[in-house]
Amino acid sequence: MGSVSPIGPTLCYHPRMIMSNRPIPEDAADRPAPRFQIGQLVRHRRYGYRGVIVAFETACRADEAWYQTNQTQPDRDQPWYHVLVHGGPQITYAAEENLRTESDPRPVEHPLLAEFFCGFTDGRYIRNDRPWPE
Repeated sequence: MGSVSPIGPTLCYHPRMIMSNRPIPEDAADRPAPRFQIGQLVRHRRYGYRGVIVAFETACRADEAWYQTNQTQPDRDQPWYHVLVHGGPQITYAAEENLRTESDPRPVEHPLLAEFFCGFTDGRYIRNDRPWPE
């Protein structure tokens, strides 16, 4: 295992997505495990950006108005991931079908990394215990 690169303190803000009060699906525990893990580097299939997964839900929990503005409108009943996008302050909420494993092992640059991760080793971020905002 490689050495852990600590992530230093940074000034951060928390952009918030409007989340619905949609209940977590009753069958969530019976669903297959998500393909991607927190701290994993990914690339968006359609838009090509790379980033790191910071949180996920077993199904889309965004409200209907937000979902209708999503250009791709993938199935809501699959894992959806909060992704810190490399090179800027953007955070996306992407369906599993729209992501693939990133082949570039270099770290991403994002102002919120230190808020949610405590290190980087072997091409993967190490998540801290700070919860993702609900």
